[in-house]
This record gives sequence, structure tokens and C-alpha cells, in this order.
Amino acid sequence: MSVLVTGGAGYIGSHMVLELLEAGEQVVVLDNLTTGFRWAVPQEVDLIVGNAGDSELVEKIVAQHNVDAIIHFAGSIIVPESVTDPLGYYDNNTAQSRSLMQAAVAAGVKHFIFSSTAAVYGNPAQNPVSETAALAPMSPYGSSKLMTEIMLADTARAHDFSFVALRYFNVAGADPEGRTGQSTPRATHLIKVACETALGLRSHMEVFGTDYDTEDGTCIRDYIHVKDLARAHMSALKHLRGGGKSDIFNCGYSTGYSVLQVIEAVKRAAGKEFDVRLSPRRAGDPAAIVASSSKIREQLGWRPEHDDLDKIVSQALRWEEHLMKFKKAS
Repeated sequence: MSVLVTGGAGYIGSHMVLELLEAGEQVVVLDNLTTGFRWAVPQEVDLIVGNAGDSELVEKIVAQHNVDAIIHFAGSIIVPESVTDPLGYYDNNTAQSRSLMQAAVAAGVKHFIFSSTAAVYGNPAQNPVSETAALAPMSPYGSSKLMTEIMLADTARAHDFSFVALRYFNVAGADPEGRTGQSTPRATHLIKVACETALGLRSHMEVFGTDYDTEDGTCIRDYIHVKDLARAHMSALKHLRGGGKSDIFNCGYSTGYSVLQVIEAVKRAAGKEFDVRLSPRRAGDPAAIVASSSKIREQLGWRPEHDDLDKIVSQALRWEEHLMKFKKAS
């Protein structure tokens, strides 16, 4: 049996592929390489270039590779972009996922793990936010992911099909062994942007909103190391293969850091100051969102191993330095 990883040439997907290989799993990657990279997929893994929403292609992959589980990362993830291009996000995140589910059911794939988001909660009334909190996404990005969760639940009720949706909080860091990391050009992740600014790749960076109802006026987020997130997927896969029921879990550390605190951590790691400019709020950004992670710990036995903001930032910075050398060499 093998695992199909959609978006496996991207940031989180490439870490997932490494985690699966280390566990002795057979892996096949489907990626259209819009934001992913061929080099991020290990040579021993088959990479098929195509779209996750291509049902005919997915059914062929499932048959050829004896796929019993799909881990679905492919999608668009930039909140402000979703506000200006909602139809693009509903196409890429919702319609494509629907086609992927259709192919999975038709091909007899019984286990499905979905890359969801904390954005489904919007601006929660209480933090840490649990899986039972009200769902009120503030952006088409969050709505597109919530729609997919609804489709998964309906599909599981109608077919021999089980799923786990993992609601990510803010994913950060890089592979501790330096094999992969966040490599997308023009990425909007705070830690990546701050690291690029520290290394002189940007003249400055912006802080969007300083008048939120938080201690220092900037947004608060829960940052989870990408390797811990990949391990959460492994726990979900074990759960489903062991006959566990379909379910939804938060993926975070239950600890929040403000934008300014994260920037200070990057300055410590880089050992230098850089230009930080204060700008108005962006559409779709909640003031604060921190995970309640008790459910995934208790039910799936997940335990974080990289819960340290300074280490997360240091590894992200080293990856940016690696990318600089890689680009110069090429």
C-alpha cells in the first residue's frame, strides 16, 4: 500500500513526504509545481506533475500505486489574496478538493487527511479556541476550507470513507536537518518575511495593524513547527488505518506570540536590527487566535517536540541562508 501526497513538492507537503519515508511508507506525490519544487521531492519518490482536481489522473495513480490513503495539501493559502480573488480560492481549494474526493471514492481509497486551517474560526470569542467553537471565517480562504470540511463529512456519511481534517494554526520553521523549508517566492508568512529582511533580501518589512486589542496592539498567533505538524499527520494516518472514526483536530501549541514578539525573535537569531514599518490592518486578519490542542494530544497521542519559538526562527533563518547560497550557485 502507498500514500498519495497532493502538494508534496510544497512547504508542508515536502516535510510530510520525508516523515512518511522515515516511517517506511511507500509514497507518491501529485503536484502541479505552481508553488512546489521538483528538488523538494526525494529521488526515490515518484512525482506526477498534475492537478489534484484531475479525477481521471488521480484514479490512475491510485490504481498504479495501490494507494490506500490520500494526504491533501494542494491549495492556495494567502488570506489577503483570497479577499481579492475569492473565485480563484473557491476553485482551487473547494472545487478541486471535491473532484479529488470523487476520485478517491471511485477508486476505493478509504482514508483521507485534509489540510484545513484555523481560519475557519474567524475572530474567536475565546482563546485558546477548541474544535467545538463557532465557525465564522473572515476570508474566502477560511470559507473555502470550511466548505471542504463539510464535503468530507457528507462524503464519509455516504461512503466507505473516513477522514481527518487538521486545522493548522501558523506553520513555521524548517526541517531540522536542512533538507527542505519554506521556499515559495513572495511568500507572506511572517517568519519568512522577517528572515528575508534580516538577510537583506527585502529593504524593509511591514507590520499590518498596531491597534488590535492585544498587549502590544499587534496580532497574536500560535506558531507550530512544520515537523511537529507532519508528525500530527502521521498520528492521523495511524488513527484512520486502525479503524478510528472521522474527526477534526486543531494543530497548534496553545501558546500565542504577537507579531512584534516574533520579529524580536528573528532579530535575536540574526543578531541584527532591520527596518520594520507600521501599516494599517489587512482585511481578513483576526486579532488573536491560539489553539486548544488538548483533543489531538488526548485522542491521537500527539506530542510536540519542537515547541520553541527561538529554535523555530533559527531553523527558518538557516533555511533562508541555504536558499541564498543555492540561488547564487545556480
